[in-house]
Amino acid sequence: MISQEKAKIATETRKAVFTQFLPNFSANGTYMRNEKNISLLSEDALLPIGTKMSDGSFGFRQDQISNQWVKVSDGVYAPLDSDGVPFDPKVNPEKIIWKDYALLPKEAMEFDTKNIYAGTVGFIQPLFLGGKIRELYKMSRSAEAVAKLESEKATDDLIVEVDEAYWRVVSIENKTKLAKEYCTLMAKLEENVKVMIEEGVATKADLLRVMVKKNEAEMMLAKAENGLQLSKMALNQLCGLEMDKEIILSESNLETIEDVLPINGSIESMINNRFEMKALTEAKNIAGSSYKIAQSRFMPNLVLSGNYIISNPNVYNGYSNKFAGMYSFGLVLNVPIFHFGDRIHTLKAAKSEMRIAGLQIEEAREKIELQVNQSKFKIDEAKRKLKMADKSVEQANENLKFANEAFDAGLVSSTDLMTAQTAWLSASSENIDSKIEVKLCELYLKKALGKSLEK
Repeated sequence: MISQEKAKIATETRKAVFTQFLPNFSANGTYMRNEKNISLLSEDALLPIGTKMSDGSFGFRQDQISNQWVKVSDGVYAPLDSDGVPFDPKVNPEKIIWKDYALLPKEAMEFDTKNIYAGTVGFIQPLFLGGKIRELYKMSRSAEAVAKLESEKATDDLIVEVDEAYWRVVSIENKTKLAKEYCTLMAKLEENVKVMIEEGVATKADLLRVMVKKNEAEMMLAKAENGLQLSKMALNQLCGLEMDKEIILSESNLETIEDVLPINGSIESMINNRFEMKALTEAKNIAGSSYKIAQSRFMPNLVLSGNYIISNPNVYNGYSNKFAGMYSFGLVLNVPIFHFGDRIHTLKAAKSEMRIAGLQIEEAREKIELQVNQSKFKIDEAKRKLKMADKSVEQANENLKFANEAFDAGLVSSTDLMTAQTAWLSASSENIDSKIEVKLCELYLKKALGKSLEK
């Protein structure tokens, strides 16, 4: 469930990254309280009164100024400054002595800016960022794929744990049956030895040896029964069941065991289907996108922006203390020029990360091939071991049969019979372990080959 939630996080992250392709809309508002108003004049101003000339420029008539005039050449006159020196009014307009002035009061150029309101609604649309957003989206898709693979791996790991716990219960259940049979044999032997003591063909020492073995058998049975209960509780816990729920396993009978399923299909394709290979492939894709993002830092960035701005006061039609606004659109271009090699070093680091990802894939492939071969060797070894264990059980059963017949005929002692019984118990227990080992080796081989473990 945790891995499934992580997969959901990766999916939502991928969807969030996709939104970077789309415009980003936002609205902002502000209010400011100022202590003072803005005044463009420090005091009242006097503006000279002139005349608009025929060419549209500002000038004057002779009757509008108080300067004396003097003839400087034939038909050319020039005004005199306060020192009586002729001057050119266009070059030195400050020497003109005006007769009339207009008053510009200081308060007329003072604006109420104590309360300022402003707001904007706009958007930013990336047009070209060197491919950054596209590569970020690819990275988010790879991260999502890895998260889903993690969820699948968690499921497979859980199945392996359940199968291990399942076959552990089967093993202990069969060993419990074996311990009960052994206790039955020891109880029967104890009764026979008691009869033999009454007939004078056995001693009390023989009975004590049998009783010791019987106690050991009963202790073994008690441990097996307790172990069976604990192993069932562990299996219930893995399956999400109540701890004390009684379960019956369909494969609890290990009298016969099915042959190991053959491996169908290309081993190479199965290796590529492994979680590790898929995850490392996605990691390589992420490293490749990181490299391209580092490359994009050398490219220009182009962004489109649009806004509607409103303010109070406003100056769109003179100065006015009321709300008014306007639209604005623009393009922003950023061209990287020089940053002391920061981008080139980052690019080289990203390139090394990409190489590392490729090397990790090669290393994982080699290790997985080794793991597959080890699993194949182990399952072959387990099958040979099972054949030997079957022969050992057959021989132990035959030996126990002859020992019982010889004991009944008085040809062997109780010690010899107990030795045969112990050998039978050991061979039978080893046979159970061999069968369980074959099933687990089959499970591990399927996992090594990346095959689905779900039944």
